[in-house]
Amino acid sequence: MSLLLRVNAALVVVFALGALITGLACRSLLQANAEREIRDDAELMMDSALAARDYTASEIAPLLHAQMQSQFLPQSVPFYAATEHFLRLHAARPDYSYQEATLNPTNPRDRATDWQTDIIERFRSDAAMHEFSGLRDTPLGRSLYLAKPIRASAECLSCHGTAASAPPTVLARYGSANGFGWQVGDVIGAQVVSVPIASAERRAGSAFQAFLTSLVAVFVALLLVVNAVLYVLVVRPVRRMAQIADRISVGDGGAPEFPERGGTEIRTLGRSFNRMRKSLDKALKLLEG
Repeated sequence: MSLLLRVNAALVVVFALGALITGLACRSLLQANAEREIRDDAELMMDSALAARDYTASEIAPLLHAQMQSQFLPQSVPFYAATEHFLRLHAARPDYSYQEATLNPTNPRDRATDWQTDIIERFRSDAAMHEFSGLRDTPLGRSLYLAKPIRASAECLSCHGTAASAPPTVLARYGSANGFGWQVGDVIGAQVVSVPIASAERRAGSAFQAFLTSLVAVFVALLLVVNAVLYVLVVRPVRRMAQIADRISVGDGGAPEFPERGGTEIRTLGRSFNRMRKSLDKALKLLEG
């Protein structure tokens, strides 16, 4: 096997091992970044929902207080405001969702689904749990969900304590069958946001592919440069010396001198061969004499 082939084989093995280790590390890093990005999106949505609730409670509800005496206006309810806010987002981005899922809601649309009920029961069974997240499959792809418990406050009981004590306007709108019997401090539901993971995973995959392509391009360029340097500085001079040595070995006195160009080692080798050749010529002349 020639010197160039051996060097190329060694470089390919080193590159393959390096690319494997680097690729695994890069993929792990990109995957972690994608998960962090998805988590940040979910937390941003949750914070936005909390902001919508706080704004409604402090700014909108006082303005509608007088009208609420004769007509129930759900726009004054923080739960309703946050849900409506995100329904607009859901219309534009159907894979993003937010719901204030409740076990016993006044509005039937807020009733928790089976998987949301499981989350609420987790919060009810563990009072120290303030947040829960996980992955689930949806018709639009896999999503990360983030949930926080909703606890009944004293203000909630004015409408959700008992049907007898509820405002007539609430009963007129929703009836007296659901949404009552809440107790202060009880977990009655959960805020749940869902964020798709496909887009973040696609971006991570594209970045990983671009990284590998760049790595291969750099290796190919490096391999070409190394081959060119080796050929010019080592292989070509050594081949030239081998040809001259073959001619000298068969007694060709017209063979040129060994070249003394190239790298330091090649020049030193050429000078050494030339001195050896001169010494052989002198020795032959002495023998002939």
